Amino acid sequence: MRGLTASGAMEREGLLADAVVEAVQGTSAYAGSIFLRSRDRRSIVLAATCGVPPSLLGGWRLIAASSPIPVAVAYTTGRTVHLVNAEETMRRYPQLAVALPYAFGSCSVPVRTGQELFGSMAIVWPASPGSEGLSKAQRRHLRSIACRLGDALAELRARTGDPVECEPGTAAVETLAYSAAAVQVGLFDWNLDSGILSVDDAFCAIFRLDPGAFDGRPDTLASCLHPGDRAAFRACMREAVGEGRITARRLRVRDRGDGGERYRNVELWGRVPEADDARAATHLVGTVVDARAGGAAVAAVERLPDGLFSLAPDGRVTYANRCALHLLDVSADDVLGRCLWDVLPWLSDPSVEYRHRSAMVSQAPSSFLVSRPPDQWLAFSLHPQPDGVTGRVVPSTRPPSAAAAPAYPPTVAPATAPARLGAMYHVLQLSSALTEAVTTRQVCEVVSDQLLPAFGGQQMAIYVVRNKAMRLLHHTGHHETFLDWLQGLPLHARLPGTEALTSGAPLFIESQTDLVRGYPGIPTGQVSSWVYLPLIASGRPVGTCVLGFDDPHHFTEKDRGVLTALAGLIAQALERARLYDSEFAVAHGLQQALLPHRLPKVPGIRTVARYLPATSGMEIGGDWYDVIPTATGIFLVIGDVEGHSIAAAATMAQLRSAVRAFAAAGHAPGDVMSGVNRTLIDLDSDLLASCCYIHLETHRGHAYAVTAGHPAPLLRLPDGTTNVLDLHVGTVLGVDRASTYPPTPICLPPGSVLALYTDGLVEKPGTDIGMGIDRLRVSLAHARADSLEGLADRLLHHARGSSHRADDIALLLTAHGSDTMAT
Repeated sequence: MRGLTASGAMEREGLLADAVVEAVQGTSAYAGSIFLRSRDRRSIVLAATCGVPPSLLGGWRLIAASSPIPVAVAYTTGRTVHLVNAEETMRRYPQLAVALPYAFGSCSVPVRTGQELFGSMAIVWPASPGSEGLSKAQRRHLRSIACRLGDALAELRARTGDPVECEPGTAAVETLAYSAAAVQVGLFDWNLDSGILSVDDAFCAIFRLDPGAFDGRPDTLASCLHPGDRAAFRACMREAVGEGRITARRLRVRDRGDGGERYRNVELWGRVPEADDARAATHLVGTVVDARAGGAAVAAVERLPDGLFSLAPDGRVTYANRCALHLLDVSADDVLGRCLWDVLPWLSDPSVEYRHRSAMVSQAPSSFLVSRPPDQWLAFSLHPQPDGVTGRVVPSTRPPSAAAAPAYPPTVAPATAPARLGAMYHVLQLSSALTEAVTTRQVCEVVSDQLLPAFGGQQMAIYVVRNKAMRLLHHTGHHETFLDWLQGLPLHARLPGTEALTSGAPLFIESQTDLVRGYPGIPTGQVSSWVYLPLIASGRPVGTCVLGFDDPHHFTEKDRGVLTALAGLIAQALERARLYDSEFAVAHGLQQALLPHRLPKVPGIRTVARYLPATSGMEIGGDWYDVIPTATGIFLVIGDVEGHSIAAAATMAQLRSAVRAFAAAGHAPGDVMSGVNRTLIDLDSDLLASCCYIHLETHRGHAYAVTAGHPAPLLRLPDGTTNVLDLHVGTVLGVDRASTYPPTPICLPPGSVLALYTDGLVEKPGTDIGMGIDRLRVSLAHARADSLEGLADRLLHHARGSSHRADDIALLLTAHGSDTMAT
């Protein structure tokens, strides 16, 4: 799929920015975001934000569509997710509450056009316990904005051919929260030949002129100045004519108020444009700047005895007064444009960054105590607004709880906010994500998604122990040969990957020099630093997790402690996943044993079947298929017992046997289905089932079909035309003993293909099953049909590639006619 054109990208950015701003301003929210689906539809990608910058969203730039996160749920289900406060968020979406443990409410709505889902939109607002969240009218307004955005994206796609999808790594459109301007700027264009000034409305506002009445004459402008500055203004005019520029001239502009005449300072800048056009040399363009609000604010803040500073929404310092710089023991050049926790080692505790994030996301003040070496205690308070944070820092006394603690390493103590160990943030986030990972593959993906961004690594490999040797389980990163030499090595080898595991102690290697010094002759490759984490569960060595860094990396004591703690979580998750994989293989092996081992061969008819188990659970499903030969043709059967359990599989086996028994007795299709229905009721299993049963007469090319609440089969004719069969649909099995199932005749021309399937192939959350059936019909109509085996594989191509199949899939294809296709 090609990317966006330049014009398409600009138009889409405008649509996204307008929508997210309207969503925030039209509700009680202070921030919003828009996520769009990825090309493979497995993820949603952060596409636009308003208020809160993406850096505050942590790992929530790319979210798996199957994640239990409100924006993902809104996308996959097409429903609104309204969480009024932190308590409801914790109850309904604990993983989100662990990753963003702040007091806020949120509302997520799908971005769609018709039945097609493009992504989702979310807004957040400060929420205290007991808050009621958005009103019904506000929720309707939010859904309306999202729907208009979906329609606009669909129209853009139809008009330009640009895709709606957003690729991972695409920079999100950021719209900052509104803040009052401290500086007012007016623009002017001065014709030096005529002497006439053309100005904008801001210029007129600074000089207190009526834009409609200003005659453009410099003398009119001079009359607005302090009498003592008029000579300086005329000097500006002579300088402009003679030198083609005006260098920062400060002028006093008259202000009329209730207290009489007042004056304020403005600065005038200008120059002749550098252009080939001769007319440009006769014009001087420039600005007038009124910075009185900003200058007065700075002067007032500098007079205060308290330390005051200002942070941008992402935590960067935008201003610090002299008292703050003195208390922090830094210069303005050291901190401006940077985060305090990145500059000052004694503020590098993750809990400091956490408190800033908490203040911005919850829009609630936060305060805490910090020890500045050697023994100076400082009290910090953070006061947030959507456009940033105002901070205050003052000297304080040592809290009683820290009386016996050393002055360094620093201690961060709470003042009014509840305590939270910032160093445990990554542990909590990873442990929460691992609870959703079931298979070893999912565990490895979670670990790579969490660890690499958290610690700045570029490579990760997980080796597990098999037959007392190291075997590669998972690798991610751009160095394909990362740690290839470790594959197959015995545990007693003297190498970092094996020694970390056998000793149980992690290894932190910060440079290639350190690696070669400790392990002479070992390949270094293109990696500069390594972490070898032993994975040990219940005293048993599971394997080794290795992180690689392209550049030399220093591992702090906190890094080492957190990574060591995470190693235990990873080991336990891998051990649990290994057991799951083993039980999964046994369960689905049993299920496969309940299905036909091979399909019978009937002259003039070819059949092919496929079965894909669900990937989201370990329980056995109830899907089945069968082909039963008779003297006059064959019986085609496909069915689905509800649920995933041993009971569902047992019921499936009994129903399959019942179908075979009634068919062998020579019953007509309708009588077969009625008998199976009574059998299910007699089993008293409380389970329902759907089924489709077709008797195909080999020599006549005719068939009779009955269905009990099952999706209708598809028929592909020799010319490729494919239709959904219009059958009389009977009641699902197990509901009513008296249900009848009238047969529907079907004509099967030679060369036609009949497709029977279960709903796992066509049903997706948030979409109508009819749409899924139509997609399958289109796929069958356009797929290459040189062989029945190849056709079945093509129809299941996307389902095989999905790692999140929520339901089992059964597919039975039947080709009628001797020259239709090879098997």
